[in-house]
Amino acid sequence: MRTIFLFAALLIAGTTVNAQKGFRLGVKAGANLNKIDGQSFDQGFDFSYHAGAFVEYDFSKRWGIQPEVIWSQTSTKRGTTIDAIYSTLPTNVKLDYLMVPVLLRYSPIGLLSFVAGPQFGVLINKNENLLQNGQQAFKSGDFSMVLGAQVNLKVLRVYGRYNIGLQNINDFSDQQKWTNQQVQLGVGLKF
Repeated sequence: MRTIFLFAALLIAGTTVNAQKGFRLGVKAGANLNKIDGQSFDQGFDFSYHAGAFVEYDFSKRWGIQPEVIWSQTSTKRGTTIDAIYSTLPTNVKLDYLMVPVLLRYSPIGLLSFVAGPQFGVLINKNENLLQNGQQAFKSGDFSMVLGAQVNLKVLRVYGRYNIGLQNINDFSDQQKWTNQQVQLGVGLKF
């Protein structure tokens, strides 16, 4: 996982030095509608936030990559019919992730872009109540796929995305499967 973050940092730093017409930096922020999919959690979507930075690097007029570094919060509620092993979970669960999506970007027209690609995440904090007798409820990493669209208005970016978790984030011994699902809506500012 450290290799991925190091690669993303080197990519951003390297392209900053060699900035050209097809290279843009920016910041972004927005809202998350998220849930942890699994029988121990409420199946409704909850509201949280994300913020970060992005790089747009064009290979051609229509194709490019868009690596990002995003702080993203996942919030959900524990289900009411929870098994005894999960009774240590608090009612409201908030997890903060440092996410690094590396997205392929296709722009059929200058105004609209589509993005897709993998996203790697590291859990950077957990509720203190999640620890009991040395057991951790959530794994420290997450891997997901991202699919979305973005409207490009000069310096403004308006985007929507769907992130689907591909990795089980449950760290309890019985391994009931928990995966993140998230809809992100937000705005970005290109420099």
